[in-house]
Amino acid sequence: MAILDEFSFEPMVGDPDDHRPDSVWTFVFDPPTADGAYVRDLTMLFERIAPGDRIPLHSHTTSEAVFVDRGEGLYTLGEETRAVGPGSVVFIPAGTPHGTLNSGRDAMHIRAVYPSQTIDITALERNPAPGTEEDPPRPPYVFDPRSQQA
Repeated sequence: MAILDEFSFEPMVGDPDDHRPDSVWTFVFDPPTADGAYVRDLTMLFERIAPGDRIPLHSHTTSEAVFVDRGEGLYTLGEETRAVGPGSVVFIPAGTPHGTLNSGRDAMHIRAVYPSQTIDITALERNPAPGTEEDPPRPPYVFDPRSQQA
């Protein structure tokens, strides 16, 4: 159980498949407690996508919901690509390829919710990190933002 109101955003660097140094993100979750009184099955992602940056096409084995707070872009969901803007909500079924392009002039602010404490990612496209341009996408992997706590 927590009320969180301060977040530390980090540049999107270090992922060989999604390198976007001008975009920033943070994962938000209820911090684990010794008494076990915390929400285990929800994780949020807050992201500020820089103009021209894109989240490459990828999928997860869990569903996801994305809310656009600010900015405008193009959202690919399966075979469909549509314009999105403030107030848009994208519901993504598990296993559905999806990605986002910030087509606007300002940062696009999004918030995503995952019904899990871990997030698995299968990269279908890449924003390759320098020096990895010729590499294929890495195999599917599971990310646990709680293990990244300081």
